[in-house]
Amino acid sequence: MEITLAALQGRWTTLVVRELLRGDRSYSELRAALPALSDKVLSDRLAQLGEAGVVHRDRRPGWPPRVRYTLTARGRRLGPVLQALWDWGADAPD
Repeated sequence: MEITLAALQGRWTTLVVRELLRGDRSYSELRAALPALSDKVLSDRLAQLGEAGVVHRDRRPGWPPRVRYTLTARGRRLGPVLQALWDWGADAPD
């Protein structure tokens, strides 16, 4: 239970996961999709999600270095959970 809560902590974490549910992304693609998110917070969230086994950081060879972020199998299993939360929030009374 602690790992689950730790993996989802933070204001922006679910939005980062939402973007990665759409497919693998570079850091700059994540920044563009979440413009209100600072570099520090995005870096922190990606590191936390990596430590929790939710996100995989794939460094591609070459120059300049290219890094892609993907959800692990564990991360992809968050999809239905987050969808249920978003659906629940959308059905909230005004």
